[in-house]
Amino acid sequence: MKVAIVHYWLVNMRGGEKVIEALLEMFPQADIFTHVYNPKTVSPQINAQTVYTSRINRLPLSKKLYQLYLPLMPAALADFNLQPYDLVISSEAGPAKGVVPKPGAYHLCYCHSPMRYIWDMHHEYLREAGAAARFFMRQITPALRTWDITSANMVDKFITNSDYVAKRIERVYRRKAEVVWGPAPIEKYLDRERAPEDFYLFFGQITGYKRADIAIEACIQSKRKIVVAGAGLKKSAARKYEKTGLVKVLGRVSDEKAAELFAGARALLYPGIEDMGLVPIEANAAGCPVIAFAGGGALETVAENLTGLFFAEQNTQSLAAALDFFEKNESLFQNRENFRLHVQKFSKAAFQERVRRVLEEKSRI
Repeated sequence: MKVAIVHYWLVNMRGGEKVIEALLEMFPQADIFTHVYNPKTVSPQINAQTVYTSRINRLPLSKKLYQLYLPLMPAALADFNLQPYDLVISSEAGPAKGVVPKPGAYHLCYCHSPMRYIWDMHHEYLREAGAAARFFMRQITPALRTWDITSANMVDKFITNSDYVAKRIERVYRRKAEVVWGPAPIEKYLDRERAPEDFYLFFGQITGYKRADIAIEACIQSKRKIVVAGAGLKKSAARKYEKTGLVKVLGRVSDEKAAELFAGARALLYPGIEDMGLVPIEANAAGCPVIAFAGGGALETVAENLTGLFFAEQNTQSLAAALDFFEKNESLFQNRENFRLHVQKFSKAAFQERVRRVLEEKSRI
């Protein structure tokens, strides 16, 4: 069986690329198709495969400004000749699922999410964009939405990372999606010795929807210490926060430092809404409780009163109240075995087993 893996772009190593690595372990002879490929910024495992690119890869500055070429990507999928392949697995968060497999081939789509910049987060992206980008987005969005819905017909089966996204897929595409959690790299955290100190942790890229501001302000207002790890916070804001003596801003950190922070924090603060989110799983794997807003994928990745707890309103007051509750009941979150058992269902091995089961069910139809 010849296998093709179609991914929207390969320019960094985030959750979508970790899915590709897990699939390559299952199908080591698979070929990869993508719009833009930067071998300097992806893993040796991906670089070891045959990678085919669309015409987008040849456009000026495509490896840095690839998102500007988004309107051209649906048509560019026609560059990919998938006729030799029996199984096509598309990895969709940007244009990927609109490829045309040969008759009789099976097309499985791992949909991280329908494209958020044209659907549920469209207005947030517009608010954060410059004037030229806003004008451009308004012009292209209707056509992209039409293509996105139409191309869903090219997929035999959808799988996705959470029930939260499955509901979005059903709303946008009118298609059912089976939930296949993971793959989270829990192994590198499971044996980390837990040594909590007197600080809370916000971890992740500082973008609007992650709501780092809620975590920081809740700690400042309640006189608690917080470490902020992740790129994106403006230097002026970082200086202002650090002047309080309660906030330490680290910027982007290494995997080893991340593990150290998870092991040392009293709890991870997770005030945003994510589709799934690997960070709470990684924190839990290190035995670190998670205090999360009760929305999005966190409702599936955090076990309430076992590996963390939730706050009901996305504001500083609600989070501060949750911190009070946590500190009065911290003993609830000290059984490391609860954490170990919980995170196993998000492991790479569990992800691969679920994908195998999906494909086996297909073969019995």
